[in-house]
Amino acid sequence: MQKLKLKEKIGYGFGDFASSMFWKLFTMYLLFFYTDVFGISAAMVGTMFLVTRVFDGLNDPIMGIIADRTNTKWGKFRPYLLWMAIPFATVGVFTFTVPNFDPSGKLIYAYITYTLMMIVYTAVNVPYASLLGVMTSNIKERTSLATFRFIFAFAGSILVLAFAEPLVSIFSKTNTVGIENQTRGWQYTAIIFAAIAAILFYFTFLLTKERITPSKEQKTNLKADLKNLAKNKPWFILLGAGVCSLIFNSLRDGSTIYYFKYYFENQDAFKLPFLNIDITYSTLYLVLGQAANILGVILAKPISAKMGKKYTFFTAMIVATILSCIFFWFEESNLELIFIFQFLISTCAGIIFPLLWSMYADIADFSEWKTGRRATGLIFSSSSMSQKMGWTLGGALTGWMLAYYGFEANATQTENAKEGIRMMLSFIPAIGAIGSAIFIYFYKLDDAFVLKINKELTERRKTEF
Repeated sequence: MQKLKLKEKIGYGFGDFASSMFWKLFTMYLLFFYTDVFGISAAMVGTMFLVTRVFDGLNDPIMGIIADRTNTKWGKFRPYLLWMAIPFATVGVFTFTVPNFDPSGKLIYAYITYTLMMIVYTAVNVPYASLLGVMTSNIKERTSLATFRFIFAFAGSILVLAFAEPLVSIFSKTNTVGIENQTRGWQYTAIIFAAIAAILFYFTFLLTKERITPSKEQKTNLKADLKNLAKNKPWFILLGAGVCSLIFNSLRDGSTIYYFKYYFENQDAFKLPFLNIDITYSTLYLVLGQAANILGVILAKPISAKMGKKYTFFTAMIVATILSCIFFWFEESNLELIFIFQFLISTCAGIIFPLLWSMYADIADFSEWKTGRRATGLIFSSSSMSQKMGWTLGGALTGWMLAYYGFEANATQTENAKEGIRMMLSFIPAIGAIGSAIFIYFYKLDDAFVLKINKELTERRKTEF
């Protein structure tokens, strides 16, 4: 079983540092950008998220199929990090660019750029996720690799959350004031993060290596791969758990900036000396959440070593459900409790993500053990698909619910709208968390069974070479 060097684990982590910067820009700020800067209604944005992301979700298994059938001197999955780095960065900048169009033209532009962004995101992220399944067959090393991945992912998120709003503020300052300045601020901020992302994708390509390959006797057979996937019950269960957990996170993330802008009377926590930049409570809240996510990722390995992946995942989601429900009753005067519960809920969320991705690698092994065929890209594409589906439903629900509760951008909100925003940070995402716990309860691939599968596959591979 392969042991990975620290350098390779760090190199793999760079890839999700890059992806997570834009993922966090999308989940935290894109809805706000479209409603308060771009000028689209919340209901229209919700519908756009649903339409474009449902289409995009179908791209994930297609990309997995393509990656499985890619053969280069660099492997099946690494080349896409090289090929797609620049398109990823370029389209990301266009997504946060406001064109000088009429409202209809702006909506069409948003549909086109956002759809393109999701396509290039898929073209990078599905191969990147699949790479975890072929770097090592060691079950502990996979969890370790997933841990490194998410530590770097949340570090990338912290970078965005700590600097996005201050950078927008800096780049927006000119001799005039108003929405036009914010458009430039968001575009320039996106350029900075896009450049960093492209560079880090290249480092991931250079520092990682693919080691596990399909059997030499395995022939390309899409029909057989899809048939095997359709019979893979653990895959469906994990897909459901992943979708629900992303709904939980997407709703909380997408609602945060509205919560502090429209529910709090005082939005500014403090001012940075010498720079004359206000640091808002939303920035502190989001950065604290990402720091707690990192703690959760770190805790995932030692806790799951004692409890097992399944029950660690289940417990984390049950605790997150309870804490999220309690969150509803906090008011602006309960600032300390708001931040404490954000830390605790985010720690629970951080615990599940390395486990989720490590489980997908286990499912790829289970499929090979059971059928004799390995389709790593197809199986890992489901992880990306669950992200997109959960993100789709969470993002669409956020936009629709804002509209349902009577939200009006850049205006004083009604009490009904304020209560709705509080619901979107408490009871409603809690439904996603409990759904994730229910799905994972029925997951059957415990650690002992996976270890048995791993040993048998290792023996099989020895006889093939």
